[in-house]
Amino acid sequence: MQVITSKDNEVVKNIRKLKDKKYRDQENKYLIEGIKLIEEAVEEKANIDTVVVCEDCVENHTIEQKLLYEIAKYNCVYVAEKVFDGITEVNNPQGILAVVNKENKEENINYDEDMIVVLDGIQDPGNLGTILRTVDSVGLKQIILSEKTADAYNPKVVRSTMGAIFRVNVIVSNDIVRTLKEMKRHKFKILATSLETDNNIYDIEYHKKVLVIRK
Repeated sequence: MQVITSKDNEVVKNIRKLKDKKYRDQENKYLIEGIKLIEEAVEEKANIDTVVVCEDCVENHTIEQKLLYEIAKYNCVYVAEKVFDGITEVNNPQGILAVVNKENKEENINYDEDMIVVLDGIQDPGNLGTILRTVDSVGLKQIILSEKTADAYNPKVVRSTMGAIFRVNVIVSNDIVRTLKEMKRHKFKILATSLETDNNIYDIEYHKKVLVIRK
Protein backbone atom coordinates (compact mmCIF):
# COMPACT_ATOMS: atom_id res chain seq x y z
CA MET A 1 0.00 0.00 0.00
CA GLN A 2 1.57 3.26 -1.15
CA VAL A 3 1.01 6.13 1.26
CA ILE A 4 1.23 9.82 0.35
CA THR A 5 3.21 11.63 3.02
CA SER A 6 3.59 15.10 1.49
CA LYS A 7 0.99 17.87 1.67
CA ASP A 8 2.49 19.21 -1.57
CA ASN A 9 1.57 16.11 -3.54
CA GLU A 10 -0.37 17.18 -6.67
CA VAL A 11 -3.25 14.79 -5.98
CA VAL A 12 -3.59 16.16 -2.45
CA LYS A 13 -3.42 19.78 -3.62
CA ASN A 14 -6.16 19.20 -6.21
CA ILE A 15 -8.40 17.57 -3.62
CA ARG A 16 -7.81 20.44 -1.20
CA LYS A 17 -8.84 22.95 -3.88
CA LEU A 18 -12.32 21.42 -3.94
CA LYS A 19 -13.07 23.31 -0.74
CA ASP A 20 -13.53 26.35 -3.00
CA LYS A 21 -16.71 26.74 -5.05
CA LYS A 22 -14.81 28.11 -8.04
CA TYR A 23 -12.76 24.94 -8.31
CA ARG A 24 -15.77 22.68 -7.65
CA ASP A 25 -17.59 24.34 -10.54
CA GLN A 26 -14.52 24.16 -12.76
CA GLU A 27 -13.86 20.48 -12.10
CA ASN A 28 -17.53 19.49 -11.70
CA LYS A 29 -16.60 17.63 -8.52
CA TYR A 30 -17.21 17.94 -4.78
CA LEU A 31 -16.09 16.43 -1.49
CA ILE A 32 -17.92 14.11 0.87
CA GLU A 33 -16.55 13.01 4.23
CA GLY A 34 -17.27 10.49 6.94
CA ILE A 35 -18.07 6.79 7.09
CA LYS A 36 -21.85 7.18 6.88
CA LEU A 37 -21.75 9.54 3.88
CA ILE A 38 -19.29 7.28 2.03
CA GLU A 39 -21.59 4.30 2.70
CA GLU A 40 -24.53 6.33 1.35
CA ALA A 41 -22.55 7.25 -1.76
CA VAL A 42 -21.68 3.61 -2.43
CA GLU A 43 -25.28 2.49 -1.83
CA GLU A 44 -26.71 5.21 -4.09
CA LYS A 45 -24.11 4.42 -6.75
CA ALA A 46 -22.80 7.98 -6.74
CA ASN A 47 -20.13 8.72 -9.32
CA ILE A 48 -17.14 8.42 -6.98
CA ASP A 49 -13.89 9.65 -8.50
CA THR A 50 -11.40 9.05 -5.67
CA VAL A 51 -11.55 7.78 -2.12
CA VAL A 52 -8.99 9.19 0.34
CA VAL A 53 -8.18 7.09 3.39
CA CYS A 54 -6.05 8.03 6.38
CA GLU A 55 -3.40 5.34 6.87
CA ASP A 56 -3.75 5.35 10.67
CA CYS A 57 -7.50 4.66 10.48
CA VAL A 58 -6.82 1.45 8.56
CA GLU A 59 -4.21 0.33 11.05
CA ASN A 60 -6.44 1.21 14.02
CA HIS A 61 -9.48 -0.52 12.46
CA THR A 62 -11.54 2.70 12.70
CA ILE A 63 -13.04 1.85 9.33
CA GLU A 64 -14.86 -1.49 9.17
CA GLN A 65 -13.48 -4.13 6.84
CA LYS A 66 -16.75 -4.30 4.93
CA LEU A 67 -16.44 -0.66 3.86
CA LEU A 68 -12.76 -1.14 2.99
CA TYR A 69 -13.81 -3.95 0.63
CA GLU A 70 -16.43 -1.68 -0.95
CA ILE A 71 -14.12 1.26 -1.55
CA ALA A 72 -11.46 -1.04 -2.99
CA LYS A 73 -13.59 -1.03 -6.15
CA TYR A 74 -12.76 2.64 -6.63
CA ASN A 75 -9.60 4.63 -7.06
CA CYS A 76 -8.24 4.72 -3.49
CA VAL A 77 -5.52 7.02 -2.21
CA TYR A 78 -3.93 6.40 1.19
CA VAL A 79 -2.40 9.35 3.01
CA ALA A 80 -0.52 9.98 6.23
CA GLU A 81 -2.49 11.45 9.14
CA LYS A 82 -0.85 14.87 8.80
CA VAL A 83 -1.83 14.97 5.13
CA PHE A 84 -5.44 13.97 5.88
CA ASP A 85 -5.64 16.65 8.57
CA GLY A 86 -4.72 19.20 5.91
CA ILE A 87 -7.68 18.16 3.76
CA THR A 88 -10.46 17.55 6.26
CA GLU A 89 -12.76 20.29 7.55
CA VAL A 90 -14.17 18.14 10.36
CA ASN A 91 -13.08 18.61 13.98
CA ASN A 92 -13.07 14.88 14.70
CA PRO A 93 -12.47 13.26 11.30
CA GLN A 94 -13.18 9.57 10.76
CA GLY A 95 -10.29 9.21 8.38
CA ILE A 96 -12.14 8.78 5.11
CA LEU A 97 -13.40 11.18 2.43
CA ALA A 98 -14.10 11.03 -1.26
CA VAL A 99 -14.17 13.14 -4.38
CA VAL A 100 -17.48 12.72 -6.21
CA ASN A 101 -18.27 13.75 -9.75
CA LYS A 102 -21.38 15.88 -10.02
CA GLU A 103 -24.00 13.94 -11.91
CA ASN A 104 -25.05 15.30 -15.27
CA LYS A 105 -28.54 15.84 -13.94
CA GLU A 106 -31.42 17.31 -15.83
CA GLU A 107 -31.15 21.10 -15.88
CA ASN A 108 -34.77 21.55 -16.88
CA ILE A 109 -37.44 21.64 -14.19
CA ASN A 110 -39.61 18.54 -13.93
CA TYR A 111 -43.19 19.80 -13.93
CA ASP A 112 -44.61 16.34 -13.25
CA GLU A 113 -44.08 16.85 -9.51
CA ASP A 114 -47.03 18.41 -7.64
CA MET A 115 -44.70 20.36 -5.35
CA ILE A 116 -41.59 22.34 -6.26
CA VAL A 117 -39.40 23.97 -3.61
CA VAL A 118 -37.48 27.13 -4.49
CA LEU A 119 -34.81 28.64 -2.25
CA ASP A 120 -33.81 32.28 -2.58
CA GLY A 121 -30.95 33.73 -0.58
CA ILE A 122 -30.53 30.89 1.95
CA GLN A 123 -26.90 31.24 3.00
CA ASP A 124 -26.52 29.11 6.12
CA PRO A 125 -25.03 25.73 5.08
CA GLY A 126 -26.79 23.87 7.90
CA ASN A 127 -30.18 25.30 6.96
CA LEU A 128 -29.68 24.49 3.28
CA GLY A 129 -28.63 20.95 4.12
CA THR A 130 -31.64 20.47 6.37
CA ILE A 131 -34.03 21.69 3.66
CA LEU A 132 -32.46 19.33 1.12
CA ARG A 133 -32.85 16.49 3.61
CA THR A 134 -36.51 17.42 4.19
CA VAL A 135 -37.23 17.63 0.46
CA ASP A 136 -35.73 14.16 0.06
CA SER A 137 -37.70 12.74 3.00
CA VAL A 138 -41.05 13.67 1.44
CA GLY A 139 -40.12 12.09 -1.87
CA LEU A 140 -39.38 15.19 -3.94
CA LYS A 141 -36.62 14.71 -6.51
CA GLN A 142 -35.60 18.29 -7.29
CA ILE A 143 -34.97 21.67 -5.72
CA ILE A 144 -34.45 25.06 -7.36
CA LEU A 145 -31.82 27.46 -6.00
CA SER A 146 -31.34 31.11 -6.87
CA GLU A 147 -27.82 32.35 -7.53
CA LYS A 148 -27.99 34.14 -4.17
CA THR A 149 -28.37 30.83 -2.36
CA ALA A 150 -25.38 28.98 -0.90
CA ASP A 151 -23.68 26.31 -2.98
CA ALA A 152 -25.37 22.94 -2.41
CA TYR A 153 -21.99 21.25 -2.89
CA ASN A 154 -20.29 23.19 -0.10
CA PRO A 155 -18.76 20.48 2.20
CA LYS A 156 -20.79 21.72 5.18
CA VAL A 157 -24.02 21.58 3.18
CA VAL A 158 -23.19 18.12 1.84
CA ARG A 159 -22.61 16.78 5.37
CA SER A 160 -25.91 18.31 6.53
CA THR A 161 -27.87 16.60 3.75
CA MET A 162 -26.99 13.17 5.20
CA GLY A 163 -27.04 11.61 1.74
CA ALA A 164 -29.92 13.58 0.21
CA ILE A 165 -27.41 15.28 -2.11
CA PHE A 166 -27.17 11.97 -4.02
CA ARG A 167 -30.92 11.75 -4.62
CA VAL A 168 -32.18 15.30 -5.14
CA ASN A 169 -31.60 17.10 -8.43
CA VAL A 170 -30.22 20.58 -7.67
CA ILE A 171 -31.08 23.17 -10.32
CA VAL A 172 -29.56 26.65 -10.07
CA SER A 173 -31.51 29.49 -11.68
CA ASN A 174 -29.59 32.58 -12.81
CA ASP A 175 -32.87 34.52 -13.01
CA ILE A 176 -35.26 33.36 -10.31
CA VAL A 177 -38.02 35.83 -11.30
CA ARG A 178 -38.05 34.51 -14.85
CA THR A 179 -38.03 30.94 -13.51
CA LEU A 180 -41.06 31.64 -11.31
CA LYS A 181 -42.91 33.18 -14.25
CA GLU A 182 -42.18 30.05 -16.25
CA MET A 183 -43.59 27.94 -13.43
CA LYS A 184 -46.79 30.00 -13.47
CA ARG A 185 -47.09 29.34 -17.19
CA HIS A 186 -47.10 25.65 -16.29
CA LYS A 187 -50.16 26.29 -14.11
CA PHE A 188 -48.31 26.26 -10.79
CA LYS A 189 -49.40 28.56 -7.99
CA ILE A 190 -46.61 30.41 -6.16
CA LEU A 191 -46.56 30.31 -2.35
CA ALA A 192 -44.10 32.12 -0.11
CA THR A 193 -43.18 31.48 3.52
CA SER A 194 -43.77 34.19 6.12
CA LEU A 195 -43.90 34.54 9.89
CA GLU A 196 -46.67 37.12 9.52
CA THR A 197 -49.62 35.07 8.32
CA ASP A 198 -52.62 33.22 9.69
CA ASN A 199 -52.29 30.48 7.09
CA ASN A 200 -51.05 27.14 8.35
CA ILE A 201 -48.71 25.02 6.25
CA TYR A 202 -50.93 22.00 6.96
CA ASP A 203 -54.03 23.73 5.59
CA ILE A 204 -52.66 23.96 2.07
CA GLU A 205 -53.45 21.47 -0.67
CA TYR A 206 -50.12 20.73 -2.26
CA HIS A 207 -51.15 20.29 -5.85
CA LYS A 208 -49.36 22.27 -8.52
CA LYS A 209 -47.71 24.50 -5.93
CA VAL A 210 -44.32 26.20 -5.78
CA LEU A 211 -43.06 26.90 -2.27
CA VAL A 212 -40.56 29.77 -2.18
CA ILE A 213 -38.39 29.95 0.92
CA ARG A 214 -36.45 33.18 1.25
CA LYS A 215 -33.82 34.36 3.68
